[in-house]
Amino acid sequence: MATSGASAQTNTAPPENPGQVIVPQVERRDVRLPTFASRDISLGLFTGTYATQNFGTSSVSGLRLGYHVTEDIFVEATYASTKVSDEDFRQIFPNGGIFPTPTQRLTYYNVVAGYNVLPGEVFFGRRHAKLSQGYLLAGVGSTDFAGQKRQTITAGFGLRVLFTDWFAVQADVRDHIYSLDLLGKRRNTNNLEVTAGLTVYF
Repeated sequence: MATSGASAQTNTAPPENPGQVIVPQVERRDVRLPTFASRDISLGLFTGTYATQNFGTSSVSGLRLGYHVTEDIFVEATYASTKVSDEDFRQIFPNGGIFPTPTQRLTYYNVVAGYNVLPGEVFFGRRHAKLSQGYLLAGVGSTDFAGQKRQTITAGFGLRVLFTDWFAVQADVRDHIYSLDLLGKRRNTNNLEVTAGLTVYF
């Protein structure tokens, strides 16, 4: 038994040589990242409705030029125009309305600062999503209406949906606050504007 055990130990094969470990030599390469335009400037057209206090709602259209300071902060200049009718007053006063003509043009411009408070995505179906930005804004400007030029405070909110890195659709709700003296007494008016428009970035 002892002889058999010794023979078994003698016949045991030695462990295999693991061989030489090969360490690959990888050459370092300089990778050039692609460069993209910053696209900080935006230009947009919009249309919608403008509710002039005491005179009803009319269509409005205008132009916006913006500059995006950071990803979340932007400034924007706006110019827009609408026609306001005093038809309701002419029905009450047969001898004439508030304006010398049935309609008066209202134009305004302002500069606002905005902040993106709700960055996210808007889904179109189950497979398609686009980046979106919900924002708040406020600023000052001037309104020219019925021969009166009034300093205007503008505040509101909006939603911007980016379909590409250079094209977006946005919707805004803004209140234009200024004083008027058309009905025999000067008072502050709130004039609500609801618009939608197209914006390009470059």
